Amino acid sequence: MILMWACFALLTLVALSFVMIPFLKKERVQTITHNANAELISIYEQRLVDLQTDLDNQRIDSVNHAESIVELKRRLLNELSPEKSLNSKGNNRIFALTGGAFVLALTGIFYSFTGSQQQISAWHDAMDNLADYGERAVMQKGEPLSQNELQAFALALRTKLSRSGDDEVAWMLLGRVAMSLNELDMAQQSFDKALRMNPDNMQVLISYSQVLLLEGSEANMTRAAGMLSKVLNVEPTNLDAISLLALIAYERKDWPQAKTAFEVLLASMEKNDSRYNMISERIADIEQQMQSEGSVMPVTTTTGAIAVTVDIAKELIDKQPKDGILFIFAKAATGSPMPLAAVKLTKYSFPITVELSDSSAMVAGLNLSSAENIIISARISIDDSVMPSSGELEGHSQALKRESVSDYQLQIDTLIP
Repeated sequence: MILMWACFALLTLVALSFVMIPFLKKERVQTITHNANAELISIYEQRLVDLQTDLDNQRIDSVNHAESIVELKRRLLNELSPEKSLNSKGNNRIFALTGGAFVLALTGIFYSFTGSQQQISAWHDAMDNLADYGERAVMQKGEPLSQNELQAFALALRTKLSRSGDDEVAWMLLGRVAMSLNELDMAQQSFDKALRMNPDNMQVLISYSQVLLLEGSEANMTRAAGMLSKVLNVEPTNLDAISLLALIAYERKDWPQAKTAFEVLLASMEKNDSRYNMISERIADIEQQMQSEGSVMPVTTTTGAIAVTVDIAKELIDKQPKDGILFIFAKAATGSPMPLAAVKLTKYSFPITVELSDSSAMVAGLNLSSAENIIISARISIDDSVMPSSGELEGHSQALKRESVSDYQLQIDTLIP
């Protein structure tokens, strides 16, 4: 800032020098002897008398007389010394001051119309209010930031980063502000910077996933799912991560997986949560889509899959719900409640064998290979929901080391009260 004003002052001085110096420059005045011009005039008059005498005595004719007079006048004018004006110095100073004032006035007017004084003032205000913007944006204190305040917040953060170098929190905040301003490229660049400094920053991973989901390409949604899986491995009950995974499945129109993901999210929420009804409506919408398209969870065969053979206890055979739906799934023994792999069957008979693998993952990036220890479950549901309800039958395995399990015998032995 100081350098800018110094350059401005220097340019102004240069402009003033071009205008004022020519007026203040001293004049060269010839040094003349006292009464020098009077002597020259006296000689001129004497020559006129001599020429008139020659004309009267007819030594020259009238034509020569006239020519001689013209020559005398020309010679006199050439020989006369110029006299210096007594007030010339005072006039030059006035001209210099007037010119300087004109330059300053013109500069001020031009800068007021074309300069960036308003932007500079806004920048100063943004830097002064940086702490306040941060409290309102991060801690939700006071009124939410307006669009103009978000722009100012982003400007202040960029200034802070340019002055102090890399700052993980500042890059994260800049990314979030860029998201609010719909500047997705800036947001991705900011989150990339933050992740390079701390690859395990859960808040950045979630926010970055939101940006990738907004962009909407298949590659970015897969990348977002991987980030969210990393978050859920550390924070299994992170509702933001679970909801984003549900949205990814929904955007892909993978209705069975989206429905399961939203149901897991719904089970993690209280009924008085403001989002509960919205998610319930989303699940109902997905069910309609599934009915119209006849969607079912496919049974796949994949190398390295776990073959699960499911049977039912004899005492529960007569307690099976009519037209029940069989869900067989695996989830991490610790961590996210989201199923890592699932198979849904509407027609079945016991015993039945299915395969669980990465290809039967609910959401890309959150699959069977991502867990070290797993629990395998089977449930006969009375409806199309994977969430347990009264009257349903289920069975669970103990915690199993995934790499050492290639097949497993599972029995449905519990009636949910």
